[in-house]
Order: sequence, then C-alpha cells, then structure tokens
Amino acid sequence: MKLVELTEFLVKSIAKQPDMVSVKQFEDEEDIVNIQVFVSEEDMGSVIGKGGSIANSIRTIVQAASYIGDNKKVKINIDSF
Repeated sequence: MKLVELTEFLVKSIAKQPDMVSVKQFEDEEDIVNIQVFVSEEDMGSVIGKGGSIANSIRTIVQAASYIGDNKKVKINIDSF
C-alpha cells in the first residue's frame, strides 16, 4: 500500500465528512516524503485529536509503513480548507 493511500484511508476513517478529505504527496528532498492532508474545518478536531494524539498516531503508522518499504522519512501536514 502506498503512503498516500494509507494516509487517506486512516484520515477518511476518522473524518465525519470523508468526501472532503484530500491527500497529496510532495518529494522536496531525496530522503523525505511530504504528505499534505486537507480536511474540512469541522473535521480538524477529530483528525488532530486532543493534544495532537490522533495526528501523531497517523504519523507513526505511516512512518512505520515507509520504513518497511523504502526507508524514507515522512512528514505529514494536516490543514483545513
């Protein structure tokens, strides 16, 4: 499973409006994968969680999948639109 698909699956599973979730991947540097997640304003609290606990969990799962695959560092940025 690709990192973007995994991230999208995890975020859509949490979001109240899964149709509003948008996930894109950018590779700025050779060893870093940047994933940008956009959710509706209403879903920001659900996706980030209290103290960022859910967002950190998503980052941990996606980073583990990256280490299994190609050993690149993953940065996930969550924003609303």
